[in-house]
Amino acid sequence: MSKYESLAKEILANVGGKENINSLTHCVTRLRFRLKDESKANDDALKNNPGVVTVMKSAGQYQVVIGNHVPLVYADVCELAGISNDKPQEEVAPQGAFNKLIDIISGCFQPILGPLCAAGIIKGLNALLVFILGTSFNNSGTYMVLNAIGDSIFNFLPIILGYTAAKKFNVNVVVGMIIGATLCYPTIQTDTLSAAVKAIGTLPMIGDYYTKFIGIPFVSGNYTSTVVPVICIVALAAQIQKLAKKYVPEMLQNFFVPFFVLIISLPIGLLVIGPVVSLLTSILSNIFAGLYAFSPLVTALVVGAFWQCLVIFGLHWALVPMAMVNIGNLGYDTILPGMLGTTFAATGVVAAMYLKLKDKNKKALAIPAVISAFCGVTEPAIYGFLLPEKTPFVFFCIGGAVGGAIMGAVAVKQYVIGGLGIFGVVSYISPKGDATGMVVSLIAGAVSLVVGFVLTMLFYKKEETVVENKEVKVEEETVLSPIKGEVKAIEESSDAAFASGALGKGVVILPQEGKVYAPVTGTVTVLFPSLHAIGITSDAGVELLVHVGINTVQLNGEGYTAHIKQGDRVNQGQLLLDFDMAKIQEAGYSLETPVLVTNYADLKEIKNTSESSVKAQESLIEVKY
Repeated sequence: MSKYESLAKEILANVGGKENINSLTHCVTRLRFRLKDESKANDDALKNNPGVVTVMKSAGQYQVVIGNHVPLVYADVCELAGISNDKPQEEVAPQGAFNKLIDIISGCFQPILGPLCAAGIIKGLNALLVFILGTSFNNSGTYMVLNAIGDSIFNFLPIILGYTAAKKFNVNVVVGMIIGATLCYPTIQTDTLSAAVKAIGTLPMIGDYYTKFIGIPFVSGNYTSTVVPVICIVALAAQIQKLAKKYVPEMLQNFFVPFFVLIISLPIGLLVIGPVVSLLTSILSNIFAGLYAFSPLVTALVVGAFWQCLVIFGLHWALVPMAMVNIGNLGYDTILPGMLGTTFAATGVVAAMYLKLKDKNKKALAIPAVISAFCGVTEPAIYGFLLPEKTPFVFFCIGGAVGGAIMGAVAVKQYVIGGLGIFGVVSYISPKGDATGMVVSLIAGAVSLVVGFVLTMLFYKKEETVVENKEVKVEEETVLSPIKGEVKAIEESSDAAFASGALGKGVVILPQEGKVYAPVTGTVTVLFPSLHAIGITSDAGVELLVHVGINTVQLNGEGYTAHIKQGDRVNQGQLLLDFDMAKIQEAGYSLETPVLVTNYADLKEIKNTSESSVKAQESLIEVKY
């Protein structure tokens, strides 16, 4: 366990426990859960945890944004939950074709993102050395070794993606790697076959076909550095593996299942999937090339303006593979250069906010957010400062758009998928040592930073939450009944957790009317997605939970209608919720409604009503501070 053990425990508890986790992965800054029941997760508790930046829900994932140290937290969560990194976890696919596509792409790329960027930085540094030392450096042993280190992941990308795709589709990972290795095999490549034909002229050629497989014309392709073919073939292999395990006797599965998977999936992959996918990706690449040819400036401006919006929802994964396809086909990409300015814009905006903020705690958090954004990781800046304040996020998008426009206007090309932020500028140096792109990227980044900084300094005004300092030193408070019904002691609850008093002190109401009213004046601190439970904190500080029904979370909100949302301020007696009593009972659930004071340990005395029944808005609990 690392120093993040306590944070990992809090996260695990507030996502519903290990039994609520279908799978867990992580990217640069986020834990990405697939939960069996998202309504069991406590969003509010996680967001209020100082170790958590925010919580996001996208593409079927429950994302807990941590920051740059997410791998350490991930390791501790895995250990506490008994999740093995080497063992594929049961996944529940997200709903919708587009969400499934994004989920597959992100699931295959997230595990290799860090090493991929590292290799890109090494290739960029090698190109920088060519620029500094001259083209003669190309012939040195140093260049050869650095190039091999940086190039390896790109040249043999199908093998690496074969591994990650196999984990994603629950295929034997070695089988996935063999599929990728086959795609990288020299004699499969078009260039190799062409060279062989020219050299020895012995391979039978029929038009564009170099040979045949069991009488079927084989269309070769250059699959090294490709992305999509191996993922598609592994997806096919997953289906074949299921069938093989169904029909092959268990005692023979160890070697016959991989045999059938490979002997079926790879010929289909090489004869059909590979050529078709290559054609489709070429068409998509040409579409982006046409858009870029129409207006490089507009294309890059749009990417720069909306890149982080795509990142927030995980939709940027749709563009990353296209960029890699372009680099594989053309040797460079023109899509991703547009997002260069976004990290610098975030740096400038948060730096300006730091100067204008008065809250010492917030200012202390701004410094690491600025450093992180400058180095390419923007989540702490976005979720900690830009999105909550809204207008700074607009300034941030404007700064990113300006930087993107500069990159597009000069038609900067990206030659490797490299580092982020300041570490990404070397990605724009050509393999021949032309550093024009790097110079432009530094200018674009600086302009984005200045634009974000200046806009924020000129137009951002911190809307200080003015809490009227009424210094209300209340000694006692009356909690009114939120529901009309019969009153019982909490110890009589049919739910052991409530009856034990561990969740709070109070009473149980058996409702006679399907309406819930605010028992105090205060703030709705919790509204479960299933609408069955409401947490309210009164202005004087009493924390209440109204839990309508037992186990009704499983209704997923059916039969409930909320008239408020989490974060709303409510007045005592205000209608909060309607619930269909008949529908809940027909579904087999008890209407028993605990009304609890959850911070009872902070109070001097809690006195429940002695009445056996109450009307809504009659005195229910007396609290003394």
